[in-house]
Amino acid sequence: MDETPDASGAAARLQKLFEGHRLTPTQRRIAHCMVRRAADAPFFSSVELAELAGVSQPSVTRFAVALGFDGYPGLRKHLRDVGPAERIAESAVANEYQQAVQAEIDNLRHLATLLADPEPVARAGRLLAASRPLPVLGLRAASAQAAGFSYFARKVHPDVRLLDEGGTMLADRIDAATAAGASALLCFALPRHPREVVAALEYARTAGLVVVTVADSAFAPVAGHSDLLLPAAVGTGLAFDTACAPMLLGRVLLEAMCDALPDAQARLEEFDAKAAARGLFED
Repeated sequence: MDETPDASGAAARLQKLFEGHRLTPTQRRIAHCMVRRAADAPFFSSVELAELAGVSQPSVTRFAVALGFDGYPGLRKHLRDVGPAERIAESAVANEYQQAVQAEIDNLRHLATLLADPEPVARAGRLLAASRPLPVLGLRAASAQAAGFSYFARKVHPDVRLLDEGGTMLADRIDAATAAGASALLCFALPRHPREVVAALEYARTAGLVVVTVADSAFAPVAGHSDLLLPAAVGTGLAFDTACAPMLLGRVLLEAMCDALPDAQARLEEFDAKAAARGLFED
């Protein structure tokens, strides 16, 4: 689909509609599907939505009732009343590769809409800046996001600890960070969500850490184990998910953390001086 900024607004309206409701995992799956297809959501029948989300048609009805509507027709009418009057036209993009790029552009537009309120990111930046050390968790598909964040964060934060391997040692490393004075943990969580990530976040909160999570959806399985969740959608048009929006949100978090670190600029200048002295870079 070739979505416009109106589609990003539709996704934001759906996120707001779903907030504050205690949804079951099946219902979160339906919600995530509707956010991903926000422009078309008002036009889906309950059968179509069930098929897209991989759930039963009665599950869609129960989902609508959980949101406070009499049934799915009431939910669909509400979406049509508050959204654009016409279904957005099918994309003229020629091939699946271009469509995947367009989908990521739409995800970035949606992220820009969410960042219209900068306070959640600013709060996250303050939490991360204050944590000494700062553990950063990301397993499997999310390991690249966690590693990228950690690489840059080490230039301005005195003690960043990357947790990118699971197993029985993970809890030990969380314990070590907590014992060293950590107050927060940053997690990147992308589909498919490993069970041990959910378990690790639950353990981290039990240990007293505040959990800040970048996830693909506000309804991801990690949501209930996060103190502050920042959503950034992934692209699903190719054989493997694409994660441009989560990566960019990670860089935005870095910026917010730098803003909360009074010596961030001095540390960057110190690094640049040492890099020049050692001849690290060609440019």
